[in-house]
Amino acid sequence: MSERALEGVKVLDLTHHISGPYCTKLLADFGAEVLKVERPGGDPTRRMAPFLNDDVDSEKSLVFAYLNTNKQSVTLNLQTEKGIQVLKSLIEHTDVVVENFAPRVMASLGLAFASLQKINPSLVLTSISNFGQTGPYRDYKAADIIEYAMGGLMYISGGYDREPLKHAFNQAQFKAGTDGAAATLMAMYHQRLTGEGQHVDISIQEAVATGLRDVVNNFTYTGAVRRRQPNHSGDLSRLRASSDGHLIPNPGIGTGLNWGVMVDFMDLPELGDDKFNSPSARLVNAEELGQILDSYYLKQNKYERFYAAHEKRFIFGVVQSPEEVMADPQFEARSFFVDIDHPALGTLKYPGAPFEMSGTPWDVRTPAPSLGQHNQEIIGQRLGHTPEDLAQMRANEII
Repeated sequence: MSERALEGVKVLDLTHHISGPYCTKLLADFGAEVLKVERPGGDPTRRMAPFLNDDVDSEKSLVFAYLNTNKQSVTLNLQTEKGIQVLKSLIEHTDVVVENFAPRVMASLGLAFASLQKINPSLVLTSISNFGQTGPYRDYKAADIIEYAMGGLMYISGGYDREPLKHAFNQAQFKAGTDGAAATLMAMYHQRLTGEGQHVDISIQEAVATGLRDVVNNFTYTGAVRRRQPNHSGDLSRLRASSDGHLIPNPGIGTGLNWGVMVDFMDLPELGDDKFNSPSARLVNAEELGQILDSYYLKQNKYERFYAAHEKRFIFGVVQSPEEVMADPQFEARSFFVDIDHPALGTLKYPGAPFEMSGTPWDVRTPAPSLGQHNQEIIGQRLGHTPEDLAQMRANEII
């Protein structure tokens, strides 16, 4: 077995929902020892749909199962003095603490970074929040769609003739989690070199805004505001319906000297007419061109066109359903989807490594833990609390 990249790194996970747990999942999947601290009722994500077979059970949330592989779980009520005392005992021997509470919460619990440094001077504290730890919005609540909107990315997403759109699911949360993991590793590198800890501040709004790239440059230097793109029928990169789904023709083909190549590829000699032989002519006759293209693609099999296009070295894509994604030969060749056996869920396929490392690979050691699964091992054996102590803490709703 290869040594894991983050072997020996100890992470205390105070996170919930998606952004924080995804950050710590990335660390855990590459070998860090991640201890998830949950409130006695559990991370709210345990109650987030979808559930296996629609069986609403805190141990059967598929979202929680994915986000918490390779972690241990203890329960602690941080609203109690004893709960804070136990947490501080854990922090003494921890390299990293990751939290995604609202910015005011850690300080209100007596766990501000300055306080944690007194316990462990080399500690890295990573905080993920909606708008960051400072600024006029720091205490505002938000959801994924709000982060998309206020980060600026939503303004340029979708067609200009419709309202702005966002991507499905919680992409802003996942992006912030990815940024959080990367920033944590950089802070840990500095920690290893100098022995110094630091506070890492991740704003989900800023994580979204990093995707704006040329939009910001164009506005800064020219005052130009990029708008959502047109989707007129003659747009060569427009999503097209096929006989069995949808495909995305090459957005680069059909311009300049390549137009004849496209005409030959599609075997549509009528596209060789003068009214289509230049970009300006195609724009003038966009409606007619769009009708020809729509009629053509409706008769095509999307995968036949996909493979034929790539034989010509064209850029060409197909819209894949979840079933088609799972059967995709590229994913299969790279063994991307993996089987994980979970005591409550059975064996299910999960998305695998977000990237591959030849010497210290990603691996699955344990499925997501049940609530408080490691209370006895961590709070009892590691911290020296007796079974009677644990029973008393449970009776007092501390664990």
